[in-house]
Amino acid sequence: MRTTAKIRTRNTAQARDTNRATQYATLNGRYQAALDRGEIIRTGDHLQHLGIQLPDGQQSWYGRHVAKAHRATTGHDAHKAWVQHRTTARWIAVYVYAPDAPALTAGLWSYKATRPAAERLYAEAA
Repeated sequence: MRTTAKIRTRNTAQARDTNRATQYATLNGRYQAALDRGEIIRTGDHLQHLGIQLPDGQQSWYGRHVAKAHRATTGHDAHKAWVQHRTTARWIAVYVYAPDAPALTAGLWSYKATRPAAERLYAEAA
């Protein structure tokens, strides 16, 4: 057996022995540690922090509005990370942002389902 075939066989066997969470954490690379520490967050985490409850379908639309705002201000997409879906536990790729990213607030104002909550939150702050 050639050396490359032996390496491929060994790597395949090792990959089979690791759990799925470890595999996706490896795919995340340097973002996994930042996610664990809270230095970068998902849009759903932001909504949860603000106390806004939305169904899954509406949360994904909020995420799209945030991604559009981020693209408009920076000219490029945000970083993607693999995370487990909060209700289905399936692994999905989502954009992640700094907790103080302006796109998160812009997404609150641009999406009609979160606009009333944004008005309420920022009226209380004023």
